[in-house]
Amino acid sequence: METALYLPVKRFLEGLGFEVKGEVCNCDLVALDCGAPTAVVIGELKLSFTLELVLQGVDRTAACDEVWLAVRASKRGRGREQDSRVKKLCRLLGFGLLAVFASGKVEALVEPVPWRPRADSRRRSRIVEEHRRRLGDPAAGGGNKRPVMTAYRQQALACAAAMATASRRPRDLRPDHPDAAKILRDNVYGWFVRIERGTYGLSEAGREALMRWKDHLPAAIAAE
Repeated sequence: METALYLPVKRFLEGLGFEVKGEVCNCDLVALDCGAPTAVVIGELKLSFTLELVLQGVDRTAACDEVWLAVRASKRGRGREQDSRVKKLCRLLGFGLLAVFASGKVEALVEPVPWRPRADSRRRSRIVEEHRRRLGDPAAGGGNKRPVMTAYRQQALACAAAMATASRRPRDLRPDHPDAAKILRDNVYGWFVRIERGTYGLSEAGREALMRWKDHLPAAIAAE
């Protein structure tokens, strides 16, 4: 029961200088300090980290200065409260996150302070580059059961399509496929075989790839 979390969390907040009372106006707990103006902290308790707990916290934000979410600490530290994405969500929302152990120990996993994630310019650039290089919109969002038709895969397939009837040299492909030399050399998908120095052909896997992905390629590539 969530009530088993109450006393440990109450003691934790009292240790921070708050006066804590339970079940105040539909909040699991409310903590006030003796300052002027009075700081108001609302805590919500759940046995595990859930969407409902987050929604409760969001609902409380307009009525208080801080929101603390408290959950029962999972055995072996493998629960959702230890997930880095959960901690990031709490930071983004400005929520505190507490893990309550069976012993009564309370560990603050996230402090309730305003937070803005540090910009990841390299990741942003990769996303923009991939979007711009990809031809058409060949991958339906939300799928995770099959390989994604990335810009690199499209280029590799374009090279494979150009080699469907005869072996080629990278310089033969370069006018239409500037990255052909690197794609053939790296052979990430195992679609190409080296016939002789500077000349490449298609492997059986390459021919299978052309058949498998034909309907997913832009018309210009599929027609090659």
